[in-house]
Amino acid sequence: MSDFDRSNDSGRPTGTAVSPADPPSGPAAPGRFPDVPSIELDGVTFEYPDGTRALDGVSLRIEPGEVVAIVGQNGSGKSTLVKHLNGLLRPASGRVLLGGRDIRDAHVAGLAGRVGLAFQNPDRQLFAGRVSAEVEFGPRNLGLRGAELQRAVAAALEAVGLAGEAAANPYDLGYSRRKLLAIASVLAMRTPVLVFDEPTTGQDARGVACVRSVVAGAVAEGRTVIAISHDMRFVAECFGRVVAMRAGRVVLDGSPSEVFAESHWSELRATYLEPPIAAVVGARLGLGSTPTASGLIAAARAALDGRPAAPGPADSGPNR
Repeated sequence: MSDFDRSNDSGRPTGTAVSPADPPSGPAAPGRFPDVPSIELDGVTFEYPDGTRALDGVSLRIEPGEVVAIVGQNGSGKSTLVKHLNGLLRPASGRVLLGGRDIRDAHVAGLAGRVGLAFQNPDRQLFAGRVSAEVEFGPRNLGLRGAELQRAVAAALEAVGLAGEAAANPYDLGYSRRKLLAIASVLAMRTPVLVFDEPTTGQDARGVACVRSVVAGAVAEGRTVIAISHDMRFVAECFGRVVAMRAGRVVLDGSPSEVFAESHWSELRATYLEPPIAAVVGARLGLGSTPTASGLIAAARAALDGRPAAPGPADSGPNR
C-alpha cells in the first residue's frame, strides 16, 4: 500500500440538526469510517481529444461525510468531473486533492480503495458471468478474502435487493437491476467515498427506494456520498448540498433550500432543469423555499398557525 493510500483527514465535522426542508449534508456522528478524506478540485480544466472543453476552471471542496448531488443538463461536465475523483481522467490544468494530497501521480488501483464509482451505464462496468463474481471482484482486488469477502458481498447484495440473485448471470437481469448490481459492486469495496452516476434512472418506485436506502445507510456510516442526478425530488430529499453545472462550470452551490429557491429558477432553467414540484407550490403559496414535500407541509402548517417556519442551518448559514 502506498503512502497515498494510507492518507486521511483528521477532525471530521460532526453534523447538526436540520429542518424538514434540507437533509443533512454530513454525518450526524462518526460512523465506521474515521478516515474519510476531503475532496478538492482546484481550478480543474479538461478537454476531450475532439477539443470539447468539458471542465472549465472548476473549483470545489467537499468535506468528509458530505452528501452532495451534482445536477445539470447533459454535457454540462458532471460525469467528467466525478471521473477525476478516482483518476479515470486527469486534469489538463488544476489539481484534484484527496485527503489534502494531489492525486495527479496516484495509480487508479490505489484510488479505487478510496473512491468507489458506479457508472451511469452499468453495461460499461459489468463483465463477470455470475452476480456474486461481479460483486466479489472489487473487494478481492483490495485484499479481502474468505469469510470477510463473503460478508461484504452478501451485505452489498442485500442492500440492493439482489440477495437471491447471486448465482444469476448479470445479463439475465433487466437494465434497472443491472444498475443496482453495479451499485452493489461498489458497496462491497467499502470505500469511504461513494459516487453514483444517475442511480435512479430507469428505476421503478421499489428501485428508487432501494437507492435512497443505500444513500441513507452510507450517510449513517459517515461516508461521503456524491450523486449525479436529473431527479430533482430525489436530490432535494436525500442530499444536503446541491451543485449545479453548466458548460463545464459550477453555477450554483448550496443547500436544496438555497439552490431551489425561486430566486435561482432562471439559473436552473438555463441548465434545462426544473425545481421540484414542492418548491414550485411553496413559492406560489408565498411560503418561501420548500424543496421537499415535508418542508412544504411544515411551512404550510406554520403559516396556518401564524408563525414563521423555523429555518435550518443550511438556510441561515453562509453560501458555500
